[in-house]
Amino acid sequence: QVDEKWDFVLVSDFHEVGSQKETKRRKFLDELSKKGFTIKKIEDEKLFHGVRAPKQIFRKYQWLLRNPDATNSKPDAHCEVPVTTRIRIVHFILHHTVTPDFEKLHDLMKKKVFEAAFPLHQKEEVTEYLKEKWARWRVIFCRQPIEKIRSYFGEKVALYFAWLGWYTYLLGFAAVVGLVIFVAGITVFNSSQVSKEICEATDTVMCPLCDQKCPFWLLSDTCTYAKVTHMIDNEGTVVFAMFMAIWATVFLELWKRQRATVVTNWDLYKWDEEEEELAMELINDMQHKPQQYQHSYFRSTIILLLVLVMIAVLIGVAHGLVIYRVVATAFFTQSEFEFLREQANTVAVMTGAVLHYITIVIMTKVNRRVALYLCDLEKPRTLSQRENNFTVKVFTFQFFTNFSSLIYIAFFLGRINGHPGNYVRIAGKWRLEECHPSGCITDLFIQMAIIMLLKQSISNVVEFLSPWVTHKLRKKRQHPRKRSMMSGEEDEEEEEDPCKSHWVNNYRLNEVEFLSLFDEFLEMVIQYSFTTIFVAAFPLAPLLAFCNNLLEIRLDAIKMMRLCRRIVPWKANDIGIWLQILEAIGILAVIGNGLVIAITSDFIPLQVYKYTYSPCTTENSTALDCSTGYINHSLSVFRVQDFEPHTKVPKMLPGHEITEYRDYRNADDYSYTVQFWHIFAARLAFLILFEHVALCVKLIAAWYVPDVPKSVKNEFRVRKHNNLRKELRWVMPWGDPP
Repeated sequence: QVDEKWDFVLVSDFHEVGSQKETKRRKFLDELSKKGFTIKKIEDEKLFHGVRAPKQIFRKYQWLLRNPDATNSKPDAHCEVPVTTRIRIVHFILHHTVTPDFEKLHDLMKKKVFEAAFPLHQKEEVTEYLKEKWARWRVIFCRQPIEKIRSYFGEKVALYFAWLGWYTYLLGFAAVVGLVIFVAGITVFNSSQVSKEICEATDTVMCPLCDQKCPFWLLSDTCTYAKVTHMIDNEGTVVFAMFMAIWATVFLELWKRQRATVVTNWDLYKWDEEEEELAMELINDMQHKPQQYQHSYFRSTIILLLVLVMIAVLIGVAHGLVIYRVVATAFFTQSEFEFLREQANTVAVMTGAVLHYITIVIMTKVNRRVALYLCDLEKPRTLSQRENNFTVKVFTFQFFTNFSSLIYIAFFLGRINGHPGNYVRIAGKWRLEECHPSGCITDLFIQMAIIMLLKQSISNVVEFLSPWVTHKLRKKRQHPRKRSMMSGEEDEEEEEDPCKSHWVNNYRLNEVEFLSLFDEFLEMVIQYSFTTIFVAAFPLAPLLAFCNNLLEIRLDAIKMMRLCRRIVPWKANDIGIWLQILEAIGILAVIGNGLVIAITSDFIPLQVYKYTYSPCTTENSTALDCSTGYINHSLSVFRVQDFEPHTKVPKMLPGHEITEYRDYRNADDYSYTVQFWHIFAARLAFLILFEHVALCVKLIAAWYVPDVPKSVKNEFRVRKHNNLRKELRWVMPWGDPP
């Protein structure tokens, strides 16, 4: 029959009659038959078994999980459960059915008894609608049909796309503000007093950048680099950092309201995941006993130690990137190519960023395996608990993988390298890097720009092309099999079963991993971290994220609808532990941006100079730029004869016996000057003030925007009132005899 509906399809190879694998397969199918399942076998290049659950299973589900706060709380025997619910229940029963050999489907798939188990993409009106109105590049700017997505893929997938759509929508506002700040920076490209002084410093001789074959150089040689730095590092940076701290809070608060509205319309606001799990356990096996919550302090301690070891490894990888940059800088400064010699530091930063991206790609796979191993050690009680544990571990590992190198550039580069005559060296040979006299923020800008561009270009291309190419190859490679030599059944001429092509086409689609939706969430949350935590150094991050997300939504839609098998439609009423992770990122964003402005940026030293040491403090001329003389004030003097003995001092420029470097040190004993401690105190004061103000604004915003709209609360109140009124109709009037 063409209109036959099958809940799941099991696929296996052809096994010899009487073989161990064939026996195990038969035992599993027999167990399903005992539970009332209808099973249909079709042979092609593989052996397909379609399974359909009996109606009484779904009636039990309806009765056990009737929602007293729902608009219609009385189960109707004639009202069929949604297809998404059918698939979810059947998936649960399939994976919890035990054979006489005490094996489950997961064990049988490991032993290659079954190759695959998946629900089918149905040829329905909603399928065609989603293919035409959602999974198309031409509708990239259109609103997503969340209700249709929910009716086909379930609430968990629908909430992911609802969250991603809401995040992208609000990201548009941040992208506009970031673009305005960046354009404003471009307008001061040639007008900054600080960069003018660097460009005019033709007689300021700077210390060599390495110990061997590196010449003295003029400060004016870095004129363009200084202009770029002050295009990024200006007063607008501070404003944008504060804006993004507030934006992150407002985004999450508005999402909570949006989510409350959505799940209320789905009658899921007070849905209990544990109750649903217990109900399905009882439907599958009436003799089932609930698993008890367990906690082992010994096991938790072991897990914690292993997590710390993994974090130490990831920090070690970041140290490897630092060593690469140091060695590369020394190598490029001795290159035969003039361009590499002149731009040694910039080239080292850029190649280091590319290497950082490669380590991210590699360590992402390693992090997943380690996190899965740690989850197996924890032995979580439920599927959701396992997913939450896995999520926290993978995000922690990914955070250190992505941000360890950025943290070094932002907060340690140029601050732990010592000073001329007493440099800090790696293995006693290579000097640590120094910051440019105009600051280190450009290095952070370059690093973030390269990583974000590579992640959002190469990763997206691979994410789409990999399943597309795999799907095309599977279709081309696999051909129908006319008869089964291994099954021991005679070949019979019969009409083509209408289910056959449907099942085979679904099988030829790409396999859906259990954690496929997790991967999408992780990708977006890491992007959210890039967009908020170091956004002070890279105001274009929201714009890049916004453009990427417009493509990401349709890319994920096309994969789910056209290239991959149907995902199991899980039920959910929120985005789970991801919300707590996003809130933690919001707090890290305040701390990170405060530290970038206070430590990485030249904003604080410049302000201290303007109001304490500049000509404006002694002269009343309004025409004078208060930053005049800042560069000369921020440089310290070094005598050439004080270089370390093993340093190969290059030939000095005629007429110069002293050289300069970026720091606040005395010329006599190279100790810190009073200005250094003034700036240090100002940095600390700004950091405390910025973070307290930003956190207060976040708390006010969280209080001002209620998590649950009043309309939702009122709707629940009306439902409860109506349900109580209905119950009262069955109560006998007081005083009447029983």
